[in-house]
Amino acid sequence: MAEFSLPKNSRVTPGKTIEAAAGAKRARKIRVYRYDPDTNANPRLDTYEIDLDKCGPMVLDAIIYIKNALDSTLAFRRSCREGICGSCAMNIDGTNTLACTKATESIKGDVKIYPLPHLPVHKDLVPDLRHFYAQYASIKPWLQSDSPPPPDRERLQSKEDREKLDGLYECILCACCSTSCPSYWWNSDRYLGPAALLQAYRWLIDSRDEATGERLDELEDPFRLYRCHTIMNCARTCPKGLNPAQAIAEVKKMMVQRTL
Repeated sequence: MAEFSLPKNSRVTPGKTIEAAAGAKRARKIRVYRYDPDTNANPRLDTYEIDLDKCGPMVLDAIIYIKNALDSTLAFRRSCREGICGSCAMNIDGTNTLACTKATESIKGDVKIYPLPHLPVHKDLVPDLRHFYAQYASIKPWLQSDSPPPPDRERLQSKEDREKLDGLYECILCACCSTSCPSYWWNSDRYLGPAALLQAYRWLIDSRDEATGERLDELEDPFRLYRCHTIMNCARTCPKGLNPAQAIAEVKKMMVQRTL
């Protein structure tokens, strides 16, 4: 019988508890993953009981309140607070999403917050995204064209060609989809993952781009593209409602069509 064990110092242990002030009318427990790389301690789950009347309605508001009023050592990323930058992506109530667009009241029971899964953690809720961004850079996410641009106007495309980019350009690279994908968990060293491949398709079908062949050549690999098994976790978890699995299927279709 096979036996599996967690790596040293990886088991999450119970942490401290801070209770809400007396008289709190809307007390809610927020359980937050804590990890400090400067210590040799295991990760822990700290519990903060807060009065929701003292902060905004979103999970990010609760996290900011915890840092400002209860525990200044808590580390996390955030920026726009409008669901545009993707900085506050984390695992909330078991689903990868944006803390700034997830309403606290939409969660039943205690609010459990973890960093994005299957990534190294710098500290607390801050994952290491360097490899994710390097994969994005590898698909060359910019317009490639040998034709000189018009001297008196920008490069134009028809309304129909522009509409082909809908559902692709809205990606904010929050990494929610890639870190929810089992294929990416096991093959992230070679498989590009849903986010990078959706971005690759965005440039493959851009009528202004002239590097379609080269882009497909770069993706023609048993792992970079074909590790996708259409599990659909990526589409279910995307906070922008996009469908990376469909984009990946379209890239595979382009691979076949160019051989006919």
